[in-house]
Amino acid sequence: MPGQISTPAMAESATPAGDAPVITPEAVLAQLEQILLEVVGDDLLMDGPLVMETSFSDDLQLESIEFVALAEELLNTYGEKVDFVSWMSGMELDQVVNLTAGEVVGFVVSSLEEES
Repeated sequence: MPGQISTPAMAESATPAGDAPVITPEAVLAQLEQILLEVVGDDLLMDGPLVMETSFSDDLQLESIEFVALAEELLNTYGEKVDFVSWMSGMELDQVVNLTAGEVVGFVVSSLEEES
């Protein structure tokens, strides 16, 4: 589509329509890893690659300022349809503390699919 930006998280669809992108969790996870590398730095990969079970608190030890940077980068990457701040604001503190990469990937995928 003219004016539409394609990200690594969007693969061309195999559907008959052919012009609707398909969002895959694997692609979003890879993009999330790149975003976190920008936010956290190369230390992110010291314990191995980002996986769905990676905990933002226990494994990555993200601080609140890094969550803010993550929210900004998600907005820059995916646009307003991925409103990370609003999504997190509906969580209890223990949910935020125990947040995993897989939960963020699921949120991004579902947010992007809603626009389709």
